[in-house]
Formats: sequence, structure tokens, C-alpha cells
Amino acid sequence: MPKIIIDGKEIEFKPGQTVIEAAADNGIDIPHFCWHPKLSVSGNCRMCLVDIEKMPKLAIACSTLAADGMIIHSQNEKAIHARNAVMEFFLINHPLDCPICDEAGECKLQDYAYQHSTGESRFVEEKNHKDKRVPLGPNVMFDGERCISCSRCIRFCDEIAKDAELTFVQRGDRVTISTYPGEELDNPYAMNVVDICPVGALTNRDFRFKSRVWDMSSNKSICQGCARGCNIEIWVRDNQILRLTPRQNEKVNSFWMCDHGRLNTFKYVNSENRIDGPHLRREGVLTKVGWDESFAQCASRLKAFSKNEIAVIGSPYVTCEDNFIISKFAKSILGTMHLDFLRRNNPAFGDDILRRSDVTPNSLGAELIGIAPSKQGLNFEGIISGINEGRIKALYLIEDDLISADSSLENILAKLDLLVVNSSNFNRTTELADIVFPASTFAEKNGTIINFEGWVQRIKPAVTTVESDRSLDGLELSRLDKFGTQFDRWNKSLKFDARPTWKILLGLSAILGSKIKYNLAEDIFREMATVIPAFRGMDYDSLGDLGVQLKVDIKQKNKIAQAE
Repeated sequence: MPKIIIDGKEIEFKPGQTVIEAAADNGIDIPHFCWHPKLSVSGNCRMCLVDIEKMPKLAIACSTLAADGMIIHSQNEKAIHARNAVMEFFLINHPLDCPICDEAGECKLQDYAYQHSTGESRFVEEKNHKDKRVPLGPNVMFDGERCISCSRCIRFCDEIAKDAELTFVQRGDRVTISTYPGEELDNPYAMNVVDICPVGALTNRDFRFKSRVWDMSSNKSICQGCARGCNIEIWVRDNQILRLTPRQNEKVNSFWMCDHGRLNTFKYVNSENRIDGPHLRREGVLTKVGWDESFAQCASRLKAFSKNEIAVIGSPYVTCEDNFIISKFAKSILGTMHLDFLRRNNPAFGDDILRRSDVTPNSLGAELIGIAPSKQGLNFEGIISGINEGRIKALYLIEDDLISADSSLENILAKLDLLVVNSSNFNRTTELADIVFPASTFAEKNGTIINFEGWVQRIKPAVTTVESDRSLDGLELSRLDKFGTQFDRWNKSLKFDARPTWKILLGLSAILGSKIKYNLAEDIFREMATVIPAFRGMDYDSLGDLGVQLKVDIKQKNKIAQAE
């Protein structure tokens, strides 16, 4: 491969790469504002100026193609002096908003001001003033004074979102960005401009002024909005999720995520309608009880039905580990052949960028695990017909709201003699339930989900529940080092008495006489990797942060069954 030398270090590069791309691939940081690896080159910030030997003047690294034998200096006196001048130019009119700016703590201009600035300004005139707090759309606020005209947001709308909504206006020293006449910044991916804005000019209207970045913990997870499974960071303060941001994974979602996933897939976690503890229906009212009583009552009532009168509906919203135990519970503990889940498809939601018409995160995982009826069993439609005809008298529903999905099911489910529901929140279906178990959300448990292309990806706890706090009993805060303050806040915040579905089913199975035991979600995954061909050779360590793709033909997924 051809080679270049940057600051005395010889590196290889791929033909066609620019200097900044070659440097980035080899862990060398060249300061930049306007360049982004997934956007076209604009070359208008000049922050990436470097000194290339045999060139008459400094060149911008973002648009200069690397050539074999090129010798580049990014840290010599000439390059440093140029960067200092560029930074001084940017800071001439930039407002001193850092104490109130949401971008503080993750702002390139703030970081570069310390790393590459002279620390003083020769400018004594009054700064230019521009419009502040301009709503560009329903989810994005614009502050013209902070904008450095890098054009990242404009290029994103044009090139990634495929919806040209932003442009520069008033060229010159009054330049600013604006939407086209009659337009709003309201494309399905609009909030990505907040992530790529290198300063605090574009802010998230839902998150504004809620927290400083250094007061939050960031936790790697997977978006639950559709079958794409975008990699995300969950940002938490005082045990409450404040925002979701995309996490780079070139095999799944690159740098992006849609606004629906960003705004609508986490607020239920700390909602007022969270189920805090098991509930039994007494005299027509759901009443909170203890776990032991709820398990005993549920087991006693389930025993009153024959196995052909019981059905179990799994969920495309739960983890593979949950569904693995659901399958075992239905087939081995209850002995029922009637097992399935509700598939959801919304063609209007899908697009050719990221969003999928399958609006559930783990439908492929449910199929691979074996959430399907036995040969003589009933599928979802058959179960509903069986309930309507009186042949199915007891239903165990796992983390799904059937009535909200189809209101016509309300009258049918009302015919059941027993409806048991695992759910994180009260909903229209729990209003009919006889027994309700509180289930942990995706942000409160370990597990795996599988996207539509077969990528097995991990979710991890970002917030704590009473169940997850039990593992902390007896620990001294001094042993938690820097996390002591965070755990102290958790202890003072609201914690829901919820458990992962697999733990709920194991607790109930023990009352029903089962000896199936798992201590961790990882133990379940380890057994899955042993008995399900599609998972062989995998473990949590091999999945890492970016996941592993199944070595099976996804088109043949319906032919893959759990080994007996």
C-alpha cells in the first residue's frame, strides 16, 4: 500500500483517501469542524490546515488527496500559527454562552479553544448579534450567534436525509442558516443535525437545559423503535433517562438514528404509569401484592386448566433470553402447544435510509428462538379464535399491549377466565388482566436482540430497579470509587420493583415444580448457543459493543427451529 509521513510517523493509506481520512484511520487527530466522514467535503472552516512539503502554501487536509511519499506536518510552527489564527477568527463574534450552552462538555469549539487557541483576542469592537432561540422545526432550536457556518447540517439534509430544508442566507459577515421559505426542519432524521453540529448552534428541544453532559452516565444499548436496531447511547441522570443519541456502527446504522427512535422509545421507562410491583385483581380492582403471593396465586389458578386450554403469547419486544425462557415455560412447564407472538408491520413507517416497516426490535429473534406453535398448536390468529370460541380459557401475555394494537380484541380477551400479563407499564390490556407482573424495560436488564439482517446485539442496564439493586446490598460506597456519587443518587431516586421476564417466569416455574435455574442472562445465552444452531460459537464477550451477524441464511429463518 502507498505510504505518507505525518509528523514523523509513516502510515499506510488507501488510494483515493484524503490526508485527514488517512490520518483518522491511523489514530492521528487533525483538528476539524466542517469535515465529517459521511458527508461531502466543503472545506470552509480551514481548521485542518497542514504544511505539506514541496507545496507552496498550507493545504486543507479534508480535501487534499494523499499521495505516496507525501510528507505532512500538522504540528510545526507554520501549521500551529495558522490554526491559532483560524481559532481567533472563529472566536471574534462567538458569544460567551458556555455557562448556559447545552453543548458545553462535548463542544469542539470549546475543546479546540484550549488546545489550539492563543488564549487572547485582539478584537475590541462589539460582537455581531444574530437571532437566538429560533425554532427551525418541532425538535431543533437554532442559535445564530453560536453558528460557525460549517454547513454540516445543510449537507446532512441534502445528502443523508434526502430532504433539502436548510441553506445559508445573508452571505458575508451576517451569514446564517435558515429553512427554505415555507419549509420546516422536520424530516424523520432532523435531530441528527444536533449530534453533528460541532458547536451549540443546534440543540435538542426535548433535552434543552435538562442536564450537563458531565452529570450524566452514558450507556451502550440498542434502539427499540424498529427492526433496524440502531446502536445508541442512553444518557442517564439520577436514574432517569434524559436523552438517546446514536452510536457509530457501520454495519447497522452508521452515525445516525431517526427522530422517532430518539424521542419515543424511552419515556415510558420513568412514566407515571409504570407498574410498581405485582398486582392481583380483587373485587374487580388490581391490588398491589408481594411477589410470593402473586406467584402462588398465579400457579394455583393455572393448575385449574388443562394444557389445551392455556395459550402463551410471547413478544417481539423482549430479549432473546426472555423468549428462550418463554418457550421453555410454555412447552415444558405448562405443556401447552399454543404459542406465538403478534407481528407488526407498518409500511408507512419504513424508508430506504434506516427505518424499517417491521416496527418491533426483535421479531427475528423471537422466530429464531422458537416462539411458534407446535404442529398441533394454534398460532396467534388461532389463539384469538380459540378464546372467542371458549376453547382457550387462560392466556399468559408477555410484554405486549394487544388491545392498543387492535381494539377489536378487547371484547375477545374479556371472555378469558384467566389473563396473566407481564408488562412494564399499565395499558389497555392490563386493565382486563387478573394478574399483572411488573417487567423490566430494555434499559434495566441484560440481554440480546437480533435485527432484521441477523445482527445479534446486546442491551445492558442503564437505570436501576429494586431487583437490580439487590446485587449491591452490602457494598460500601468507598468500594464503588467514582461511581459512589451516582449510586447515592440512585438510592434517593424512584426505583421500580420490576424484574426481567425470564426471572419472573423462573420464579413462577419454581412454584409449578420446575427445577430450571439460571443466575444470569448470560447463563441463558450460553445454553442458547449450545442448543440453537444459529447461535453456536457465540457468547457475550464475542458480541462486544457492535454485535455479531448470524451465520445463517436469514431468508430461511422460519426453517430454523429450537433443538428438542
